[in-house]
Amino acid sequence: MGETPTRVRAQAPQGQEPPRDEFLLGRYRVLERRGTGGFGAVCTCWDTRLQRRVAIKRMPLAAETGTTPEEALYEARMTCMLPHPNIVTVHDFEAQGAYAYLVMEYVDGLNLAELLARVEGGRLTPDECAHVLSSLADALSFAHEKHALHLDIKPSNIMIDRQGTVKLADFGMSTLASAAGYGGARGGTVGYMPPEQIEGMLVDERADVFSLAVVAWQALTGRDPFMARTAQESLALIRRGPARELAKGCPDAGAAVEGALLAALEPVASDRTSSVADFADELVPLLGDASEGADSLRELVEQAEQDNGSSLRPHRAAPLAVGLPPLGGALARGLTALGTFAGLRMALPLIPGIDERVAAASALACCAAGAVWTPLGAPLVVLALAWGVASGAAPATTLAAMALAAVTTVWWVRVGHGERLSSLALLLPCCLPSPVSGAALAGFALDPGPAAATGALGYVLGTVFHLAVSTSFSPDALLSGLVGCALSPGFWILLAAATLCAAASSAVALRGSVTAGVVGQTLGLALVISGAVLAARMENSGIWGGLDGTTIVLAVLLFVLLCIATVLRGPLYEGPEGGGI
Repeated sequence: MGETPTRVRAQAPQGQEPPRDEFLLGRYRVLERRGTGGFGAVCTCWDTRLQRRVAIKRMPLAAETGTTPEEALYEARMTCMLPHPNIVTVHDFEAQGAYAYLVMEYVDGLNLAELLARVEGGRLTPDECAHVLSSLADALSFAHEKHALHLDIKPSNIMIDRQGTVKLADFGMSTLASAAGYGGARGGTVGYMPPEQIEGMLVDERADVFSLAVVAWQALTGRDPFMARTAQESLALIRRGPARELAKGCPDAGAAVEGALLAALEPVASDRTSSVADFADELVPLLGDASEGADSLRELVEQAEQDNGSSLRPHRAAPLAVGLPPLGGALARGLTALGTFAGLRMALPLIPGIDERVAAASALACCAAGAVWTPLGAPLVVLALAWGVASGAAPATTLAAMALAAVTTVWWVRVGHGERLSSLALLLPCCLPSPVSGAALAGFALDPGPAAATGALGYVLGTVFHLAVSTSFSPDALLSGLVGCALSPGFWILLAAATLCAAASSAVALRGSVTAGVVGQTLGLALVISGAVLAARMENSGIWGGLDGTTIVLAVLLFVLLCIATVLRGPLYEGPEGGGI
Protein backbone atom coordinates (compact mmCIF):
# COMPACT_ATOMS: atom_id res chain seq x y z
CA MET A 1 0.00 0.00 0.00
CA GLY A 2 3.02 2.22 0.02
CA GLU A 3 2.34 4.31 3.12
CA THR A 4 1.50 3.25 6.64
CA PRO A 5 -1.00 4.56 9.21
CA THR A 6 1.70 6.72 10.79
CA ARG A 7 0.50 9.38 8.37
CA VAL A 8 -2.10 10.55 10.91
CA ARG A 9 -1.44 14.03 12.34
CA ALA A 10 -2.73 15.28 15.69
CA GLN A 11 -5.62 17.72 15.54
CA ALA A 12 -7.23 20.12 18.01
CA PRO A 13 -10.77 19.41 19.18
CA GLN A 14 -13.40 20.82 16.85
CA GLY A 15 -16.72 19.98 18.49
CA GLN A 16 -18.93 22.70 19.93
CA GLU A 17 -20.26 22.43 23.44
CA PRO A 18 -24.03 22.63 23.86
CA PRO A 19 -25.77 23.97 26.95
CA ARG A 20 -26.31 21.44 29.71
CA ASP A 21 -29.38 19.20 29.42
CA GLU A 22 -30.39 20.56 26.01
CA PHE A 23 -33.05 18.37 24.41
CA LEU A 24 -34.42 18.21 20.89
CA LEU A 25 -38.03 17.18 20.33
CA GLY A 26 -38.32 16.51 24.06
CA ARG A 27 -36.57 13.16 23.68
CA TYR A 28 -33.03 13.55 22.34
CA ARG A 29 -30.39 14.88 24.73
CA VAL A 30 -27.72 16.85 22.87
CA LEU A 31 -24.23 15.47 23.48
CA GLU A 32 -22.31 17.48 20.90
CA ARG A 33 -22.84 19.95 18.08
CA ARG A 34 -20.95 18.79 15.04
CA GLY A 35 -21.26 22.03 13.09
CA THR A 36 -23.50 24.07 10.86
CA GLY A 37 -23.78 23.81 7.10
CA GLY A 38 -25.84 25.26 4.33
CA PHE A 39 -28.83 23.06 5.12
CA GLY A 40 -28.82 23.07 8.90
CA ALA A 41 -26.98 22.19 12.09
CA VAL A 42 -26.02 18.65 13.07
CA CYS A 43 -25.95 17.31 16.65
CA THR A 44 -24.90 14.02 18.17
CA CYS A 45 -27.69 13.11 20.61
CA TRP A 46 -28.76 10.41 23.05
CA ASP A 47 -32.18 8.90 22.41
CA THR A 48 -33.60 8.67 25.95
CA ARG A 49 -36.41 6.37 24.82
CA LEU A 50 -34.48 3.74 22.84
CA GLN A 51 -31.17 4.24 24.72
CA ARG A 52 -28.88 4.81 21.74
CA ARG A 53 -26.82 7.52 20.08
CA VAL A 54 -28.24 9.21 17.01
CA ALA A 55 -27.29 12.10 14.76
CA ILE A 56 -29.94 14.79 14.25
CA LYS A 57 -29.92 17.38 11.50
CA ARG A 58 -32.03 20.48 12.18
CA MET A 59 -33.01 22.26 8.98
CA PRO A 60 -34.72 25.66 8.66
CA LEU A 61 -37.97 25.60 6.73
CA ALA A 62 -39.92 28.03 4.56
CA ALA A 63 -38.78 31.49 5.72
CA GLU A 64 -35.07 30.82 5.30
CA THR A 65 -34.91 28.24 2.48
CA GLY A 66 -38.20 28.21 0.63
CA THR A 67 -38.63 24.58 1.71
CA THR A 68 -42.04 23.53 2.97
CA PRO A 69 -42.64 20.84 5.60
CA GLU A 70 -44.30 18.73 2.90
CA GLU A 71 -41.20 18.87 0.68
CA ALA A 72 -38.96 18.06 3.64
CA LEU A 73 -41.15 15.09 4.57
CA TYR A 74 -41.09 13.83 0.98
CA GLU A 75 -37.32 13.84 0.93
CA ALA A 76 -37.11 12.18 4.34
CA ARG A 77 -39.39 9.41 3.08
CA MET A 78 -37.22 9.06 -0.01
CA THR A 79 -34.14 8.67 2.17
CA CYS A 80 -35.87 6.05 4.31
CA MET A 81 -36.47 4.06 1.12
CA LEU A 82 -32.72 3.65 0.63
CA PRO A 83 -31.69 0.76 2.90
CA HIS A 84 -28.09 0.11 1.94
CA PRO A 85 -24.96 -0.75 3.98
CA ASN A 86 -23.15 2.24 2.47
CA ILE A 87 -25.91 4.78 3.12
CA VAL A 88 -26.52 6.27 6.55
CA THR A 89 -29.86 5.02 7.88
CA VAL A 90 -32.66 7.49 8.63
CA HIS A 91 -34.64 6.62 11.77
CA ASP A 92 -37.24 9.37 11.96
CA PHE A 93 -38.37 12.77 10.73
CA GLU A 94 -40.36 15.51 12.41
CA ALA A 95 -41.21 19.12 11.61
CA GLN A 96 -41.67 21.44 14.59
CA GLY A 97 -42.10 25.17 14.30
CA ALA A 98 -39.66 26.70 11.81
CA TYR A 99 -37.45 23.61 11.62
CA ALA A 100 -37.43 20.06 10.30
CA TYR A 101 -35.51 17.40 12.23
CA LEU A 102 -33.98 14.37 10.54
CA VAL A 103 -32.96 11.64 13.01
CA MET A 104 -30.18 9.49 11.56
CA GLU A 105 -27.88 6.62 12.38
CA TYR A 106 -24.87 7.54 14.52
CA VAL A 107 -21.67 6.49 12.73
CA ASP A 108 -18.79 5.89 15.11
CA GLY A 109 -15.78 7.10 13.17
CA LEU A 110 -14.55 9.99 11.03
CA ASN A 111 -15.86 11.75 7.99
CA LEU A 112 -13.54 11.92 5.00
CA ALA A 113 -12.86 15.63 5.51
CA GLU A 114 -11.64 14.94 9.06
CA LEU A 115 -9.51 12.02 7.88
CA LEU A 116 -7.90 14.03 5.07
CA ALA A 117 -7.09 16.76 7.60
CA ARG A 118 -5.21 14.18 9.69
CA VAL A 119 -3.11 12.37 7.08
CA GLU A 120 0.14 13.71 5.72
CA GLY A 121 -0.39 15.62 2.49
CA GLY A 122 -4.15 15.56 2.97
CA ARG A 123 -4.49 12.57 0.61
CA LEU A 124 -5.21 8.86 0.62
CA THR A 125 -3.30 6.06 -1.09
CA PRO A 126 -4.72 4.67 -4.36
CA ASP A 127 -5.80 1.48 -2.52
CA GLU A 128 -7.72 3.54 0.04
CA CYS A 129 -9.31 5.63 -2.71
CA ALA A 130 -10.35 2.44 -4.48
CA HIS A 131 -12.23 1.28 -1.39
CA VAL A 132 -13.91 4.66 -0.85
CA LEU A 133 -14.87 4.99 -4.52
CA SER A 134 -16.18 1.43 -4.77
CA SER A 135 -18.35 1.86 -1.65
CA LEU A 136 -19.76 5.20 -2.77
CA ALA A 137 -20.48 3.89 -6.26
CA ASP A 138 -22.48 1.01 -4.76
CA ALA A 139 -24.49 3.42 -2.64
CA LEU A 140 -25.15 5.86 -5.45
CA SER A 141 -26.02 3.18 -7.98
CA PHE A 142 -28.60 1.80 -5.57
CA ALA A 143 -30.04 5.27 -4.99
CA HIS A 144 -30.15 6.13 -8.68
CA GLU A 145 -32.08 2.93 -9.35
CA LYS A 146 -34.65 4.30 -6.87
CA HIS A 147 -34.69 7.63 -8.76
CA ALA A 148 -33.00 9.49 -5.91
CA LEU A 149 -30.13 11.93 -6.36
CA HIS A 150 -27.73 13.07 -3.68
CA LEU A 151 -26.55 16.41 -5.13
CA ASP A 152 -24.23 17.23 -2.23
CA ILE A 153 -21.44 14.66 -2.38
CA LYS A 154 -18.40 16.05 -0.53
CA PRO A 155 -15.84 14.75 2.00
CA SER A 156 -17.82 15.90 5.07
CA ASN A 157 -20.80 13.79 3.92
CA ILE A 158 -18.71 10.63 3.58
CA MET A 159 -18.34 8.70 6.85
CA ILE A 160 -15.77 6.01 7.64
CA ASP A 161 -16.44 3.94 10.76
CA ARG A 162 -14.14 1.89 12.97
CA GLN A 163 -14.46 -1.14 10.71
CA GLY A 164 -13.43 0.84 7.64
CA THR A 165 -16.98 0.83 6.26
CA VAL A 166 -17.76 3.84 4.08
CA LYS A 167 -21.23 5.41 4.39
CA LEU A 168 -22.77 8.25 2.44
CA ALA A 169 -24.57 10.71 4.72
CA ASP A 170 -27.11 13.49 4.17
CA PHE A 171 -28.67 11.59 1.30
CA GLY A 172 -31.29 13.76 -0.28
CA MET A 173 -30.62 16.72 2.04
CA SER A 174 -29.46 18.96 -0.77
CA THR A 175 -32.74 18.31 -2.58
CA LEU A 176 -34.57 19.81 0.37
CA ALA A 177 -33.77 23.09 -1.37
CA SER A 178 -34.85 21.84 -4.78
CA ALA A 179 -37.88 20.42 -6.51
CA ALA A 180 -38.96 16.93 -5.49
CA GLY A 181 -37.39 14.24 -7.66
CA TYR A 182 -35.25 15.17 -10.63
CA GLY A 183 -35.38 18.82 -11.61
CA GLY A 184 -33.74 22.16 -11.09
CA ALA A 185 -31.15 22.05 -8.32
CA ARG A 186 -30.60 25.12 -6.16
CA GLY A 187 -28.52 23.42 -3.45
CA GLY A 188 -25.05 21.91 -3.25
CA THR A 189 -21.56 22.92 -2.15
CA VAL A 190 -19.21 25.20 -4.09
CA GLY A 191 -16.24 23.23 -5.40
CA TYR A 192 -18.18 19.98 -5.84
CA MET A 193 -21.21 21.03 -7.92
CA PRO A 194 -21.22 20.48 -11.70
CA PRO A 195 -22.07 23.43 -14.02
CA GLU A 196 -25.69 22.39 -14.51
CA GLN A 197 -26.26 22.41 -10.76
CA ILE A 198 -24.56 25.77 -10.30
CA GLU A 199 -26.70 27.30 -13.04
CA GLY A 200 -29.95 25.84 -11.72
CA MET A 201 -30.55 23.67 -14.78
CA LEU A 202 -32.02 20.17 -14.92
CA VAL A 203 -29.87 17.57 -13.20
CA ASP A 204 -29.65 13.80 -13.35
CA GLU A 205 -27.29 11.02 -12.23
CA ARG A 206 -24.37 12.67 -14.02
CA ALA A 207 -24.39 15.47 -11.45
CA ASP A 208 -23.49 12.92 -8.78
CA VAL A 209 -20.87 11.41 -11.12
CA PHE A 210 -19.16 14.81 -11.34
CA SER A 211 -19.19 15.39 -7.58
CA LEU A 212 -17.85 11.89 -6.92
CA ALA A 213 -15.01 12.49 -9.38
CA VAL A 214 -14.10 15.75 -7.60
CA VAL A 215 -13.94 13.89 -4.28
CA ALA A 216 -11.74 11.18 -5.85
CA TRP A 217 -9.39 13.82 -7.31
CA GLN A 218 -9.15 15.57 -3.93
CA ALA A 219 -8.54 12.30 -2.07
CA LEU A 220 -5.71 11.38 -4.43
CA THR A 221 -4.00 14.78 -4.60
CA GLY A 222 -5.05 16.54 -1.38
CA ARG A 223 -6.58 19.39 -3.38
CA ASP A 224 -10.04 20.21 -4.73
CA PRO A 225 -9.34 21.51 -8.26
CA PHE A 226 -12.54 23.59 -8.39
CA MET A 227 -12.67 25.13 -4.92
CA ALA A 228 -13.35 28.87 -5.07
CA ARG A 229 -14.91 31.68 -3.08
CA THR A 230 -18.06 31.82 -5.19
CA ALA A 231 -20.05 29.47 -7.40
CA GLN A 232 -19.26 31.56 -10.47
CA GLU A 233 -15.53 31.40 -9.81
CA SER A 234 -15.83 27.63 -9.39
CA LEU A 235 -17.75 27.42 -12.66
CA ALA A 236 -14.91 29.20 -14.46
CA LEU A 237 -12.40 26.71 -13.04
CA ILE A 238 -14.53 23.77 -14.13
CA ARG A 239 -14.74 25.03 -17.71
CA ARG A 240 -10.98 25.61 -17.75
CA GLY A 241 -10.24 22.16 -16.31
CA PRO A 242 -7.90 21.15 -13.45
CA ALA A 243 -4.94 23.50 -13.31
CA ARG A 244 -2.47 20.74 -12.41
CA GLU A 245 -2.03 17.27 -13.83
CA LEU A 246 -3.06 14.44 -11.52
CA ALA A 247 0.44 12.95 -11.53
CA LYS A 248 1.84 16.09 -9.86
CA GLY A 249 -0.34 15.49 -6.80
CA CYS A 250 -0.36 11.70 -6.93
CA PRO A 251 2.72 10.17 -8.60
CA ASP A 252 1.28 6.66 -8.09
CA ALA A 253 -1.64 7.40 -10.42
CA GLY A 254 -1.01 6.82 -14.10
CA ALA A 255 -2.38 8.51 -17.20
CA ALA A 256 -5.30 6.06 -17.36
CA VAL A 257 -6.48 7.17 -13.89
CA GLU A 258 -6.35 10.82 -14.92
CA GLY A 259 -8.22 10.08 -18.12
CA ALA A 260 -11.04 8.34 -16.28
CA LEU A 261 -11.35 11.24 -13.85
CA LEU A 262 -11.31 13.88 -16.59
CA ALA A 263 -14.06 12.02 -18.44
CA ALA A 264 -16.21 12.22 -15.31
CA LEU A 265 -15.36 15.92 -14.86
CA GLU A 266 -16.52 17.09 -18.29
CA PRO A 267 -18.31 20.45 -17.95
CA VAL A 268 -21.06 19.40 -20.35
CA ALA A 269 -23.21 16.66 -18.88
CA SER A 270 -23.76 14.92 -22.22
CA ASP A 271 -19.97 14.48 -22.62
CA ARG A 272 -19.54 13.12 -19.10
CA THR A 273 -19.37 9.49 -17.91
CA SER A 274 -23.02 8.47 -17.84
CA SER A 275 -23.25 6.56 -14.53
CA VAL A 276 -21.39 6.05 -11.28
CA ALA A 277 -21.24 2.31 -12.01
CA ASP A 278 -19.39 2.93 -15.28
CA PHE A 279 -17.12 5.44 -13.57
CA ALA A 280 -16.22 3.01 -10.76
CA ASP A 281 -15.85 0.03 -13.11
CA GLU A 282 -13.29 1.98 -15.10
CA LEU A 283 -11.40 3.70 -12.25
CA VAL A 284 -11.31 1.24 -9.32
CA PRO A 285 -9.21 -1.46 -11.09
CA LEU A 286 -6.72 1.24 -12.10
CA LEU A 287 -6.32 2.45 -8.52
CA GLY A 288 -5.49 -0.77 -6.69
CA ASP A 289 -6.82 -3.28 -4.18
CA ALA A 290 -10.01 -2.05 -2.48
CA SER A 291 -9.83 -4.71 0.26
CA GLU A 292 -6.33 -3.58 1.26
CA GLY A 293 -7.60 -0.02 1.20
CA ALA A 294 -10.38 -0.98 3.63
CA ASP A 295 -7.83 -2.46 6.06
CA SER A 296 -5.66 0.64 5.80
CA LEU A 297 -8.59 3.00 6.45
CA ARG A 298 -9.63 0.98 9.48
CA GLU A 299 -6.13 1.32 10.90
CA LEU A 300 -6.10 5.06 10.18
CA VAL A 301 -9.38 5.61 12.02
CA GLU A 302 -8.24 3.50 14.98
CA GLN A 303 -4.95 5.39 15.18
CA ALA A 304 -6.74 8.72 15.08
CA GLU A 305 -8.92 7.65 17.99
CA GLN A 306 -5.95 6.46 20.03
CA ASP A 307 -3.88 9.59 19.33
CA ASN A 308 -3.95 11.82 22.42
CA GLY A 309 -3.65 14.90 20.25
CA SER A 310 -6.52 13.85 18.03
CA SER A 311 -9.92 15.40 18.11
CA LEU A 312 -11.33 11.94 18.70
CA ARG A 313 -11.58 10.29 22.09
CA PRO A 314 -11.47 6.55 22.84
CA HIS A 315 -14.85 4.92 22.44
CA ARG A 316 -16.68 4.32 25.68
CA ALA A 317 -20.16 3.64 26.85
CA ALA A 318 -22.59 6.47 27.45
CA PRO A 319 -22.43 8.06 30.93
CA LEU A 320 -24.80 6.63 33.52
CA ALA A 321 -26.98 9.74 33.61
CA VAL A 322 -27.30 9.62 29.81
CA GLY A 323 -27.63 5.89 29.45
CA LEU A 324 -30.08 5.55 32.32
CA PRO A 325 -31.98 8.87 32.46
CA PRO A 326 -34.88 7.47 34.54
CA LEU A 327 -32.45 6.81 37.41
CA GLY A 328 -31.44 10.48 37.70
CA GLY A 329 -35.04 11.62 37.41
CA ALA A 330 -36.27 9.22 40.08
CA LEU A 331 -33.52 10.28 42.48
CA ALA A 332 -34.30 13.97 41.94
CA ARG A 333 -38.01 13.37 42.50
CA GLY A 334 -37.42 11.32 45.63
CA LEU A 335 -35.03 13.78 47.25
CA THR A 336 -37.21 16.77 46.39
CA ALA A 337 -40.29 15.05 47.79
CA LEU A 338 -38.38 14.17 50.97
CA GLY A 339 -37.09 17.74 51.33
CA THR A 340 -40.57 19.17 50.79
CA PHE A 341 -42.06 16.86 53.39
CA ALA A 342 -39.30 17.53 55.93
CA GLY A 343 -39.52 21.30 55.54
CA LEU A 344 -43.30 21.38 55.89
CA ARG A 345 -43.32 18.99 58.83
CA MET A 346 -40.97 21.33 60.68
CA ALA A 347 -42.83 24.53 59.79
CA LEU A 348 -46.56 23.79 59.58
CA PRO A 349 -47.16 22.50 63.17
CA LEU A 350 -45.63 25.73 64.53
CA ILE A 351 -47.91 28.06 62.59
CA PRO A 352 -50.74 29.32 64.82
CA GLY A 353 -54.14 27.86 64.02
CA ILE A 354 -52.97 24.74 62.14
CA ASP A 355 -54.03 21.38 63.57
CA GLU A 356 -51.42 18.61 63.76
CA ARG A 357 -53.41 16.27 61.52
CA VAL A 358 -53.97 19.02 58.97
CA ALA A 359 -50.24 19.78 59.04
CA ALA A 360 -49.37 16.12 58.46
CA ALA A 361 -51.89 15.70 55.63
CA SER A 362 -50.75 18.92 53.99
CA ALA A 363 -47.12 17.87 54.18
CA LEU A 364 -47.93 14.51 52.54
CA ALA A 365 -49.96 16.18 49.79
CA CYS A 366 -47.19 18.67 49.06
CA CYS A 367 -44.66 15.84 49.17
CA ALA A 368 -46.61 14.05 46.42
CA ALA A 369 -46.84 17.26 44.39
CA GLY A 370 -43.07 17.74 44.66
CA ALA A 371 -42.52 14.17 43.48
CA VAL A 372 -44.79 14.65 40.46
CA TRP A 373 -43.19 17.96 39.46
CA THR A 374 -39.99 18.77 41.32
CA PRO A 375 -40.02 22.57 40.72
CA LEU A 376 -43.10 22.78 42.98
CA GLY A 377 -41.25 21.64 46.11
CA ALA A 378 -39.45 24.83 47.12
CA PRO A 379 -42.34 27.24 46.38
CA LEU A 380 -44.66 25.19 48.58
CA VAL A 381 -42.23 25.35 51.51
CA VAL A 382 -41.65 29.08 50.95
CA LEU A 383 -45.41 29.63 50.86
CA ALA A 384 -45.77 27.91 54.23
CA LEU A 385 -42.83 29.87 55.63
CA ALA A 386 -44.24 33.21 54.42
CA TRP A 387 -47.63 32.30 55.85
CA GLY A 388 -46.08 31.53 59.22
CA VAL A 389 -43.94 34.67 59.26
CA ALA A 390 -46.95 36.85 58.39
CA SER A 391 -49.25 35.10 60.90
CA GLY A 392 -47.97 37.27 63.75
CA ALA A 393 -49.63 40.28 62.11
CA ALA A 394 -46.62 42.48 62.90
CA PRO A 395 -46.03 44.97 60.06
CA ALA A 396 -42.29 44.32 59.89
CA THR A 397 -42.58 40.53 59.71
CA THR A 398 -45.48 40.75 57.27
CA LEU A 399 -43.37 42.92 55.01
CA ALA A 400 -40.51 40.41 55.32
CA ALA A 401 -42.87 37.56 54.39
CA MET A 402 -44.11 39.45 51.33
CA ALA A 403 -40.56 40.24 50.23
CA LEU A 404 -39.49 36.62 50.65
CA ALA A 405 -42.48 35.38 48.63
CA ALA A 406 -41.90 37.98 45.89
CA VAL A 407 -38.20 37.20 45.51
CA THR A 408 -38.90 33.46 45.40
CA THR A 409 -41.59 33.98 42.77
CA VAL A 410 -39.17 35.91 40.55
CA TRP A 411 -36.55 33.23 41.07
CA TRP A 412 -39.02 30.47 40.21
CA VAL A 413 -40.15 32.19 37.01
CA ARG A 414 -36.58 32.90 35.88
CA VAL A 415 -34.79 29.81 37.16
CA GLY A 416 -36.69 27.34 39.30
CA HIS A 417 -39.41 26.05 37.00
CA GLY A 418 -36.97 24.81 34.35
CA GLU A 419 -34.52 22.67 36.35
CA ARG A 420 -35.55 19.60 38.30
CA LEU A 421 -32.84 20.00 40.97
CA SER A 422 -33.44 23.70 41.58
CA SER A 423 -36.07 23.13 44.27
CA LEU A 424 -33.78 20.75 46.12
CA ALA A 425 -31.05 23.42 46.12
CA LEU A 426 -33.45 25.68 48.08
CA LEU A 427 -34.82 22.92 50.29
CA LEU A 428 -31.44 21.69 51.56
CA PRO A 429 -30.68 24.94 53.47
CA CYS A 430 -34.05 24.54 55.24
CA CYS A 431 -33.81 20.83 55.99
CA LEU A 432 -30.13 20.77 56.99
CA PRO A 433 -28.66 22.80 59.86
CA SER A 434 -26.45 24.93 57.59
CA PRO A 435 -27.92 27.61 55.26
CA VAL A 436 -25.04 27.22 52.78
CA SER A 437 -25.97 23.59 52.09
CA GLY A 438 -27.67 24.28 48.77
CA ALA A 439 -24.85 26.22 47.10
CA ALA A 440 -22.84 23.21 45.91
CA LEU A 441 -25.94 21.54 44.46
CA ALA A 442 -26.84 24.77 42.65
CA GLY A 443 -23.39 24.76 41.06
CA PHE A 444 -23.84 21.12 40.07
CA ALA A 445 -27.26 21.62 38.46
CA LEU A 446 -27.35 25.14 37.02
CA ASP A 447 -25.42 27.55 34.81
CA PRO A 448 -23.30 30.18 36.65
CA GLY A 449 -25.83 33.04 36.76
CA PRO A 450 -28.84 30.97 37.89
CA ALA A 451 -26.57 29.01 40.22
CA ALA A 452 -25.36 32.19 41.95
CA ALA A 453 -28.95 33.43 42.38
CA THR A 454 -30.02 30.04 43.74
CA GLY A 455 -27.08 29.83 46.15
CA ALA A 456 -27.79 33.32 47.52
CA LEU A 457 -31.56 32.79 47.81
CA GLY A 458 -31.03 29.40 49.42
CA TYR A 459 -28.78 30.91 52.08
CA VAL A 460 -31.28 33.68 52.89
CA LEU A 461 -34.22 31.28 52.85
CA GLY A 462 -32.41 28.79 55.09
CA THR A 463 -31.48 31.53 57.56
CA VAL A 464 -35.06 32.81 57.78
CA PHE A 465 -36.46 29.28 57.99
CA HIS A 466 -34.26 28.23 60.90
CA LEU A 467 -34.94 31.51 62.76
CA ALA A 468 -38.70 31.10 62.26
CA VAL A 469 -38.77 27.48 63.40
CA SER A 470 -36.48 28.08 66.38
CA THR A 471 -38.69 30.98 67.55
CA SER A 472 -41.97 29.19 66.74
CA PHE A 473 -42.83 32.11 64.43
CA SER A 474 -42.90 34.56 67.36
CA PRO A 475 -42.94 38.01 65.69
CA ASP A 476 -40.75 39.76 68.24
CA ALA A 477 -38.15 37.01 68.48
CA LEU A 478 -38.12 36.50 64.71
CA LEU A 479 -37.72 40.22 64.02
CA SER A 480 -34.91 40.46 66.56
CA GLY A 481 -33.15 37.51 64.92
CA LEU A 482 -33.48 39.01 61.43
CA VAL A 483 -32.08 42.34 62.56
CA GLY A 484 -29.23 40.54 64.28
CA CYS A 485 -28.39 38.69 61.05
CA ALA A 486 -28.49 41.86 59.01
CA LEU A 487 -26.01 43.49 61.41
CA SER A 488 -23.71 40.48 61.57
CA PRO A 489 -20.59 40.46 59.33
CA GLY A 490 -20.66 36.66 59.43
CA PHE A 491 -24.07 36.57 57.76
CA TRP A 492 -22.84 38.61 54.80
CA ILE A 493 -19.59 36.69 54.53
CA LEU A 494 -21.41 33.36 54.35
CA LEU A 495 -23.95 34.80 51.93
CA ALA A 496 -21.07 35.82 49.66
CA ALA A 497 -19.46 32.38 50.12
CA ALA A 498 -22.67 30.60 49.12
CA THR A 499 -23.08 32.80 46.06
CA LEU A 500 -19.47 32.41 44.95
CA CYS A 501 -19.49 28.66 45.65
CA ALA A 502 -22.47 28.12 43.35
CA ALA A 503 -21.22 30.42 40.58
CA ALA A 504 -17.60 29.23 40.60
CA SER A 505 -18.35 25.49 40.73
CA SER A 506 -20.82 25.89 37.86
CA ALA A 507 -18.46 27.97 35.75
CA VAL A 508 -15.64 25.43 36.03
CA ALA A 509 -17.99 22.49 35.45
CA LEU A 510 -19.19 24.09 32.20
CA ARG A 511 -15.92 22.99 30.60
CA GLY A 512 -17.83 19.75 30.30
CA SER A 513 -15.52 16.99 31.50
CA VAL A 514 -15.87 14.92 34.66
CA THR A 515 -12.55 16.33 35.86
CA ALA A 516 -13.87 19.86 35.42
CA GLY A 517 -16.96 18.97 37.44
CA VAL A 518 -14.88 17.61 40.32
CA VAL A 519 -12.51 20.60 40.21
CA GLY A 520 -15.52 22.91 40.27
CA GLN A 521 -16.91 21.20 43.35
CA THR A 522 -13.47 21.37 45.01
CA LEU A 523 -13.30 25.10 44.35
CA GLY A 524 -16.81 25.53 45.77
CA LEU A 525 -15.86 23.60 48.92
CA ALA A 526 -12.77 25.76 49.37
CA LEU A 527 -14.88 28.92 49.12
CA VAL A 528 -17.42 27.67 51.68
CA ILE A 529 -14.73 26.63 54.16
CA SER A 530 -12.88 29.91 53.66
CA GLY A 531 -16.12 31.79 54.24
CA ALA A 532 -16.85 29.84 57.41
CA VAL A 533 -13.35 30.46 58.74
CA LEU A 534 -13.48 34.17 57.93
CA ALA A 535 -16.98 34.51 59.41
CA ALA A 536 -15.85 32.83 62.64
CA ARG A 537 -12.84 35.12 62.86
CA MET A 538 -15.00 38.23 62.30
CA GLU A 539 -17.64 37.16 64.79
CA ASN A 540 -15.13 36.32 67.53
CA SER A 541 -12.72 39.23 67.24
CA GLY A 542 -9.96 37.20 65.64
CA ILE A 543 -10.41 34.13 67.87
CA TRP A 544 -10.67 30.88 65.88
CA GLY A 545 -12.56 28.92 68.49
CA GLY A 546 -16.00 29.89 67.19
CA LEU A 547 -15.64 27.97 63.91
CA ASP A 548 -18.96 26.46 62.79
CA GLY A 549 -18.10 22.77 62.56
CA THR A 550 -21.58 21.80 61.34
CA THR A 551 -21.23 23.94 58.23
CA ILE A 552 -17.83 22.47 57.41
CA VAL A 553 -18.87 18.84 58.01
CA LEU A 554 -21.98 19.22 55.85
CA ALA A 555 -19.99 20.98 53.13
CA VAL A 556 -17.46 18.14 53.00
CA LEU A 557 -20.20 15.48 53.00
CA LEU A 558 -22.09 17.18 50.17
CA PHE A 559 -18.81 17.62 48.29
CA VAL A 560 -18.19 13.86 48.37
CA LEU A 561 -21.75 13.05 47.29
CA LEU A 562 -21.74 15.56 44.44
CA CYS A 563 -18.35 14.36 43.21
CA ILE A 564 -19.81 10.85 43.03
CA ALA A 565 -22.84 12.23 41.19
CA THR A 566 -20.52 14.07 38.78
CA VAL A 567 -18.69 10.85 37.92
CA LEU A 568 -21.95 8.94 37.44
CA ARG A 569 -23.40 11.73 35.29
CA GLY A 570 -20.37 11.69 33.02
CA PRO A 571 -19.34 14.60 30.80
CA LEU A 572 -21.94 17.30 30.22
CA TYR A 573 -21.42 16.87 26.49
CA GLU A 574 -19.31 14.64 24.32
CA GLY A 575 -16.21 15.82 22.60
CA PRO A 576 -15.92 15.29 18.85
CA GLU A 577 -16.04 11.54 19.11
CA GLY A 578 -16.22 10.86 15.51
CA GLY A 579 -19.59 9.60 14.74
CA GLY A 580 -21.68 12.68 14.43
CA ILE A 581 -22.93 13.18 10.95
